[in-house]
Amino acid sequence: MRVWLPALMSLAAISSAQPRAVVTVPVLNMFSRASEDADVVSQARYGMTVGVDKTEDGWARIRTLHDDYPGWARLDGLRRLDEGETYAEKGRVAFVDSLRAHLYRTPSVTRHAPLLTVPYETRLEVLEEPEMEDRRWIRVRLPDTREAWIQRGDVLFDPPVLSVAGLVELSRRFLGLPYTWGGTTSFGFDCSGFTQMLVRRGGVLMPRDARPQAAWEGMQKISREELQPGDLLFFGPNEQKINHTGFYLGNGEFIHSTTNTRPVLQISRVGDEPWSRLLVACRRWRRP
Repeated sequence: MRVWLPALMSLAAISSAQPRAVVTVPVLNMFSRASEDADVVSQARYGMTVGVDKTEDGWARIRTLHDDYPGWARLDGLRRLDEGETYAEKGRVAFVDSLRAHLYRTPSVTRHAPLLTVPYETRLEVLEEPEMEDRRWIRVRLPDTREAWIQRGDVLFDPPVLSVAGLVELSRRFLGLPYTWGGTTSFGFDCSGFTQMLVRRGGVLMPRDARPQAAWEGMQKISREELQPGDLLFFGPNEQKINHTGFYLGNGEFIHSTTNTRPVLQISRVGDEPWSRLLVACRRWRRP
């Protein structure tokens, strides 16, 4: 899957400039400071490689490489990578396409409980694809170097860049997921984590938070009357105080992760309150 990164540092440039680690828990919370009493600012998902700025007292200040986003995370959710070591960046890699996928210690769903459950977009190193059971099972190497098995129906290989129509279809798969402040995975998104994921599947890497997304140079300003499926909507008191975003579906509807009325990922209408009153910016992103 190729991605476009205007105004964002490339993964190679970031990773070569600092030590790196790989995430070894399904979802790793990133805090504003080195304390679980601090607010969650973002998340890193299982198998993701992150940059490590510094460590102290069981914590690491990390940086997600695809958007250069910083935060503090517990060291026990990371494995430090040796110089030149990578995880799921080359060779045969399985991309988790289910919203949640179980990993097992043996190729059986009945013999043992799952080892763990990982979110959508998780990438896993493939070790073996045996012929048994019509090649149903895939043996993978985990980020902590253990081995496990995953079912073929949960994964894709070489996931395609999706068209706008494909993104609209994909977005609806997440309906009903709980709103999660700082969330960036299918265990629960916040508003900008959700739109960032959709645009990423469309082949473009954009900033993490709603206000920087709206101000990003990769966006084209459009009017409400010009909205097309795939465009992004931004809400707030004014353009300088944007605090929410959503993905336009067409026919006056948009999909977003919100706490309004019900704290779940849901579909709303642009013309309904409070959204009509709070809509302050519309943006179009496109691949070059």
